[in-house]
Amino acid sequence: MTDEERYRLKKLLDELSKIRGRHTELVSVYIPAGYNLASEANHLAQEAGTAENIKSKTVRNNVVTALERILSEIKKYNKTPEHGLVLFSGNVSSVEGKPDFKLWAIHPPEPINIRLYRCDQTFIIDPLRDLFEAKNVYGLILIDVKEATLAFLKGKSIIPIKEIDSYVMGKFRKGGQSANRFAHEREEQIKYFFNKAAILAKDSFTNVKNLRGIIVGGPGPSKEDFVNGGYLPTDLQRMVIGVKDIGYTGEHGLRELVNKSEELLKGEGIAEEKKILDEFFSNLAKGSGYVSYGENEVKKSIELGMVSKLLLSEALPPEKVDEFIELAKSFNTEVILISEEANEGKQLRELGGFAAILRYKR
Repeated sequence: MTDEERYRLKKLLDELSKIRGRHTELVSVYIPAGYNLASEANHLAQEAGTAENIKSKTVRNNVVTALERILSEIKKYNKTPEHGLVLFSGNVSSVEGKPDFKLWAIHPPEPINIRLYRCDQTFIIDPLRDLFEAKNVYGLILIDVKEATLAFLKGKSIIPIKEIDSYVMGKFRKGGQSANRFAHEREEQIKYFFNKAAILAKDSFTNVKNLRGIIVGGPGPSKEDFVNGGYLPTDLQRMVIGVKDIGYTGEHGLRELVNKSEELLKGEGIAEEKKILDEFFSNLAKGSGYVSYGENEVKKSIELGMVSKLLLSEALPPEKVDEFIELAKSFNTEVILISEEANEGKQLRELGGFAAILRYKR
């Protein structure tokens, strides 16, 4: 799914989620990829016949009319579209007695495998919302002898799980303690803390759908001691795909861990986004002439056919995003929507939210 497809679908689903029927009269139909369209049309025609038995005249008319509109739309197709077909129809009027029937026919950007027919007070949009779920998930562990932070990386989002403190004694003993006893007690405290962190990792990462790997980071040797010390359960130990030297723990450390794991996350949303932003800011710092920013400057660059990649902050008003997406289409310009998850994304927002990588020097 491209950024533009994701944006368009999300915007439509947000619109559909706000619609409420007076009764169970809003119709949702999901036809999976490869399903026989004629069979589905026959099924819906039977449902329309059954709907004639609904006692309430208003509900009966609304359901039957919605189904008739859906059947009329299906007749336009010779076969089910490649990724399936999703149809929503119903009376969306907010004024009783003044019906306003609408129909939406959606070609999903990815295959859907669910077959569904339902009448409800809301449209059933969750199966389409599932397309936004990151296909790959990574576990993140930051650890040293003082604290540990666990998080998920899903798509472009870093989602903290929990942060725990260790209360391990410092490296220097107090007077009156023997060096050996102090070292032994401190070592036992570290082991206890690492076991506690491992239990938290087990509870957090076991049986997580689409978990592709676990990345461990932290300052000093603690991360290696944790990974190599047999603390993690065997199934999670096998999932460790990288150990990175990180200067911090906490939220800042999580971002540093993701940044330093670019080679492990190649192809993932957050890594691809960072690569593009690094290209933009590097050219900007060098004054190379191959970038522009600001609403007016970027618009001029697009209209001159200069823009290879248009970068738009997700913090921009939807009407501005729509305007620039439509403008970019006319000039064969790739559109990339930038989240605010990373510092670079926040920098783009502070620049006004509009940026461009140019095909040739200005």
